[in-house]
Amino acid sequence: MTTRQSVPSVLFVCVRNGGKSQMAAALMRHHAAQAGHPIEVHSAGTQPGEFINQLAADVIAEVGADMSAESPRAIDPELLRRINRVVVLGDEAQIDPVESMAGTIETWSTDEPSERGIQGIDRMRLVRDDIAARVQALYTEFTTAER
Repeated sequence: MTTRQSVPSVLFVCVRNGGKSQMAAALMRHHAAQAGHPIEVHSAGTQPGEFINQLAADVIAEVGADMSAESPRAIDPELLRRINRVVVLGDEAQIDPVESMAGTIETWSTDEPSERGIQGIDRMRLVRDDIAARVQALYTEFTTAER
């Protein structure tokens, strides 16, 4: 079994776990797989829905990542305790630290194109691109910290 120090770990969280957090997890897995850097990646929702957002899955596939086999899930308190980083996507989900939590919690206030009247696939691509840039920065942080 690998230790927490040897493999970075991240839990991406949003409210429904059908869109943004799943997109972030798929993108992080994609980066890790392409570069051969192991990163433990999870996603969850504070109020999980029933399905993955199909538009989100479609735009993730456009960049070579895949979230089509995923399904929304609730936050596992044990996972929350041991993970290095918890990333909350958007301002709607709220996570409180748990006792003996090993990692940190940060919030990404993500772009919401619908506030500018952008809808559908165009909206989802802008959301993806915003999340992708943030995931790339976190991936770089993880992989440069382990050297």
